[in-house]
Amino acid sequence: MAGNSRPIDARGWIFEVEDAETGTETWLPVLGQTTFNVNPGENEETADITAFDSEGQYEQDVMQRGATLSLEGQYRVDKTTGAQDPGQAYIDTIWAYRLGSDSQNRIRYRHKSQSKWAVWDATVTPGEQGGGTNEKTTWSATFTRCGAPTTADVVAP
Repeated sequence: MAGNSRPIDARGWIFEVEDAETGTETWLPVLGQTTFNVNPGENEETADITAFDSEGQYEQDVMQRGATLSLEGQYRVDKTTGAQDPGQAYIDTIWAYRLGSDSQNRIRYRHKSQSKWAVWDATVTPGEQGGGTNEKTTWSATFTRCGAPTTADVVAP
């Protein structure tokens, strides 16, 4: 028996991007998410080290680690101003157009029950936007981690 162990709600996850344009550490929530997926094995590369002395058993070493985070949801705007959600807008209009070494930015995420953020340097690939007659407009983006992940304490506002 698992004791008091309980699954956590997917809707409790929080995603933020760093606004690197401000000159100070400023994090923008990315709102409107309905689905997310963290793939900790994406971009992993291995080397086959199987040899005669492996006695017919496969062996490998991991040579590269990687991960991706995909966010999908609804394109969000402020009801009063019509401005796009600041987190989504930063990704769509600033981060997505950067190239070369400028293409990396930071993203962080955590569940509301956790006391530490997972922090990534990453690149972003904007996703498709669309919708049908009786649907809301969709929004999505995929973040590819660059380098090792770090953590940061959650600081109360």
